[in-house]
Amino acid sequence: MAEWRMGRGWSEAELAGRLVALRGLHPNFPLGQEDLTPENGWSLYRSEAIVAREPPGEPVASGPFRQAAVAVSNYQFSNPKIVVGHFDARSSLLGRRMLLEIVALRTLHYLTGVIVGAVRDERSDGRHTFGFRYDTLEGHIERGSEWFLLTKDHASGEVRFRIEAAWQPGDFPNWWSRLGFRLLAPAYQRRWHHQAHWRIFRAAHGGLSTLPPVGDLGVAHAGPAVTYRRTPARRTLRKPALKQEHMTSP
Repeated sequence: MAEWRMGRGWSEAELAGRLVALRGLHPNFPLGQEDLTPENGWSLYRSEAIVAREPPGEPVASGPFRQAAVAVSNYQFSNPKIVVGHFDARSSLLGRRMLLEIVALRTLHYLTGVIVGAVRDERSDGRHTFGFRYDTLEGHIERGSEWFLLTKDHASGEVRFRIEAAWQPGDFPNWWSRLGFRLLAPAYQRRWHHQAHWRIFRAAHGGLSTLPPVGDLGVAHAGPAVTYRRTPARRTLRKPALKQEHMTSP
């Protein structure tokens, strides 16, 4: 079960101890599952935005793509008023175990675990892609995976940030948390997605940019134009059996 508190979070010493405890946990859903679809009880989320533009070609050294990549790898796109990521700063990205502190109604704090199960840093089809996927661990209030991907198109110079996720409800500590999540989660998730793109936009420009992005028709916009799509689950599955043999502790 997820740990929860009212009114305050956890001290650094408490978080360090709980990060150690994550080493013994496994994903709370079958890894490698191909049928994460609404028909099989999974809700899908996707959002995307152009967060910067560079000259055509490879990412510019110390340019927007590289600056944004640092923010992505350190989970700095997350609004800490909604989700705070805690992890060992010495850990490698692949295999990193993280504590996500989820904040609801400004007073309720839930502590849940994830592991970075895949990392992409590759060049193909005229673009450079960097990002990672994390998978939820036992005791998380949700179950599923989420990708955070930054791409630069070599032809246009556009830098995009994309978030893709497949979720089901997980293990809640009490009935009212489950009810509250059902009622509040869609609005919180939409807000979190939009603000994640704004935070990457700021990171790509070294902080708050003084120049707004300009569209193809010459219209200036105050921040990235975020597209967001949620596809709710169409039916609920029974709790899936865990396949622990897919996971080893790093």
